[in-house]
Amino acid sequence: MSQSILTTKEVAAQFIELCRQDKFYDVQTQLYDENCVSIEPNDFLLPKITEGLQAILKKSELFESLVEEVHGRTISDPVIGGDHFSVSWSADMTFKGRERFTMEEICVYKVQDGKIVFEQFFY
Repeated sequence: MSQSILTTKEVAAQFIELCRQDKFYDVQTQLYDENCVSIEPNDFLLPKITEGLQAILKKSELFESLVEEVHGRTISDPVIGGDHFSVSWSADMTFKGRERFTMEEICVYKVQDGKIVFEQFFY
């Protein structure tokens, strides 16, 4: 029996559920396409453009290695438009060697064939 392809709304719902449980590795390994592309607004902390799931997983490890402590995180419900969805994140955190601050960002995701194929962050 073939597995049905998830809709953008279903992908977004799973994405939110896993993120709210802090299961970010599961988000990427379960919902991202092998050829996903990730774009940051700059290359201050992370590479501006990352291509491919394995490289995105490595980028996530790098980000986690820079964080000393996460004091709290909030993710909005998704806003869905066609094959895209967006969420807003607020993260109260301390990076190693830096002052505690709150990071606010908007994240946009594109879904094709039931997988996230593109993500872009605005902060």
